Formats: sequence, structure tokens, C-alpha cells
Amino acid sequence: MFLIDMFNKKTIMPDAQTALPGRDEAIPTAETHFVSGRPLKGPYPDGTKKILLGMGCFWGAERLFWNIPGVYVTAVGYAGGLTRNPTYQETTTGLTGHAEVVLVVYDPAKVPLATLLKTFFEEHDPTQGMRQGNDIGTTYRSAIYTYDDEQLAEAKAARTAFQSALKHSNHGGRITTEIGKAGPFYFAEDYHQQYLAKNPNGYCGLRGTGVSCPIGHQTTT
Repeated sequence: MFLIDMFNKKTIMPDAQTALPGRDEAIPTAETHFVSGRPLKGPYPDGTKKILLGMGCFWGAERLFWNIPGVYVTAVGYAGGLTRNPTYQETTTGLTGHAEVVLVVYDPAKVPLATLLKTFFEEHDPTQGMRQGNDIGTTYRSAIYTYDDEQLAEAKAARTAFQSALKHSNHGGRITTEIGKAGPFYFAEDYHQQYLAKNPNGYCGLRGTGVSCPIGHQTTT
């Protein structure tokens, strides 16, 4: 029963009464991107946009996006939950409600949102609910958090297009990707930022479905 209880706690979203309270102070993190040297927290250039993408463990997901031309900077962190300024250890309990996400700051004149969304849907399995492969819990759910109505509409349209592609490929899964407006984004600890650049042989659990998302243009790196 203990293992079942632990599993349930990690896969059920907490509410205001059960969520960990967190803290007022931000968790210390890196100042600059380990690969590009650009400032993680800005200021970002005029004309750039932000989006938050959750694909399970954020280490491998972040590497995907910092390699796409037109992406100005990336950072990993926590979003979509209730706990203020959570630590990594707190999020893994499932009691913060946050997903591990990648902040992608991009120049839409150089890379359209459709390219980022195509990468998002093709490079993980968005049908797994509160898990991604062997990574289990609310932390690892598939999620897109947007900063304007145009992004929101495009993300929902991409989800619909990919669901149709899955159906025609006889995948059979129902997309569980959470899509909504972005709330607070909390930067993860320094050692998580650009983790796979610092640790090239580190863990990456990304596994796609093998189905192509019929939008945008796939970027090669």
C-alpha cells in the first residue's frame, strides 16, 4: 500500500490546501546560459517572444530548443503549479503541482512558433498523462503555457493536428497535453540549467511516438 500511496500522491494534482507553501525568495540560479553566454533572465531583445514547454524531464527538452536557429535563449524551471519558488526536491514530491518546463525565448522573424510546436509534439509522447516513460508524476506531464492569445490558439490547433496524425497512424493514444496561459515561471537551480551541455552523457528520457506533426518545418541541427 505504501508504494501505491506514493504513486497516487505524485500523479494527482494538489489543491491550495495540500500544496507545499514554498517561500518568498527566489531559488538561486545561473545568470547566463552555459552554451551561449546570454542572460537567462533577460533583458531579452525587442521582438522576441516567450513560451513554456513541458515534455517530461527538462534536461533533454532544453537541449532540443537551444539548438534551434532563431531561439535566443533557453532556461529550465517550474510552472503550472501552486507552490511559490519551489525547489527541485519539492517538485518531485508531486505536492507543488508544477511541471518541469523549458522557457524558450525566440525571435518569430527567424523561427515561427509552428517549428517549435512541431518539435514539441514529435520529440516526446504527449499521450502519457502524468508521466513520460519511466518518469512518473505531475512534474513530468506534457504542457504548453503561452503568453498571448495568438500563441494559445496556435498551440491548440497544433494539438488537434497532431491528434489527427496519431489517429491516422493507428497510434490510438489521446493527447493529454495541458495548454493554457502562462502563470509564474520559477527558474530551476543552477545545476539544472543546460544540464546536458555540462554533462554530455547525462540522462535524457525523451522518446517520441514516431509520428510526424503536420505543421511547420522540422529544423535540423
